[in-house]
Amino acid sequence: MQRAAAGEIRMLAKRNAENRVCIAEAGAIPLLVALLSSSDDRTQEHAVTALLNLSIHESNKGLIVASNAIGPIVEVLKNGIMEARENAAATLFSLSVVDENKVTIGASGAIPALVSLLCDGSSRGKKDAATALFNLSIYQGNKAKAVRANVIPPLMSLLVDPSSDMVDEALAILAILATHQEGRCAISQASAIPVLVELIKSGSPRNKENAAAVLLALCSNDPLLIAQVIQLGGEGPLKELAISGTTRARRKASSLLDHMRKS
Repeated sequence: MQRAAAGEIRMLAKRNAENRVCIAEAGAIPLLVALLSSSDDRTQEHAVTALLNLSIHESNKGLIVASNAIGPIVEVLKNGIMEARENAAATLFSLSVVDENKVTIGASGAIPALVSLLCDGSSRGKKDAATALFNLSIYQGNKAKAVRANVIPPLMSLLVDPSSDMVDEALAILAILATHQEGRCAISQASAIPVLVELIKSGSPRNKENAAAVLLALCSNDPLLIAQVIQLGGEGPLKELAISGTTRARRKASSLLDHMRKS
């Protein structure tokens, strides 16, 4: 009966904004949070997905966090069946839109579990994990947590695997982590320069923009890396990007070319 009720709430909250308000007002959120620790896989999956659907309504985000949901959602992310893990990741992304929740979620042990899903999830699970990691990494304190959870190797794998269809997501996360010292070290150690130069040459406009941002962060104070970019034939494509790229890409490429001239 609990499984059926959670499944019904999941469906009612899926597409109807008014239902999301009514369900929360009726007191469903703490009951759904309690079902996250159900020993029945399907009940657990319905409960986490119902919370995901309810979290779309802005005021419900605070109610979910106030019901101490973060810890149980992270447990589902770690130990649930795949669909429940994916929807737990999507719920954390939805809740992390609120800035103070980025801190709470980062402190809950969610980041290593998201990195794990990024490695072994289905294609949808990987995308859900990537969007959550991107959002959480906007908060400075979570950047080192992501690097220490070993997020860089799976991101690099996604960059060189066109079939993953996740080059955009991987580059966007790398661009955020490259603003942190530990992130820059880990990206450099992952032999990223050749991959980034290749993306400057042949990526989409958005790929080129983020690749230029990461290269600039890595090369700013490192003449050896600048020399490597030049050696790999990156200077010409950067000159082209400085003229014809997006506004941000032109700015990043121009700054990188300045560093090349000074080195």
